[in-house]
Amino acid sequence: MTMTPPGDQATVTVFVAVDPATAFEVFTTETDLWWKRGVRFRAAGRALGTMCFEPGVGGRLFETVTSRAGTPATLVIGRILVWQPPSRLVVEWRNTNFAPGEQTEVEVLFEPAEFGTRVTVHHRGWSTLRPDHPARHGLAGPAFSRMMGLWWGEMMTSFRERTETKL
Repeated sequence: MTMTPPGDQATVTVFVAVDPATAFEVFTTETDLWWKRGVRFRAAGRALGTMCFEPGVGGRLFETVTSRAGTPATLVIGRILVWQPPSRLVVEWRNTNFAPGEQTEVEVLFEPAEFGTRVTVHHRGWSTLRPDHPARHGLAGPAFSRMMGLWWGEMMTSFRERTETKL
């Protein structure tokens, strides 16, 4: 059994009242409609952008923005490592403040449950970043995992609310 270092992973689970195929579809094709906006959640911060997944292994999770000068830009947040609709998605994740070679991993599981789907997000690999990395916001260990869990909790609440439009 492999031990996960303290503060390496945040895990969040949400139940949605749709089948796994619909949950996977909303997660990956309606991303811009459920992904929260603002500096806490978007690479573009306050700029208006569009979040989306390119389907399939090697595809990107990215945000397209237009600068105040009118110049378009694409901010890549991650690359898809595993694309298994309707059950699993794994993304290599890079914050905008990550140096080359720095990354974490987000795994999303879509599991059938009574009356819908259990969606679980595991965001792991934080132990590979130095303790004073800006992405940590001065937190370490369980305090950092808690902060990331709360962040993903807000995101998954927004995702759940979006899936309710499919009922």
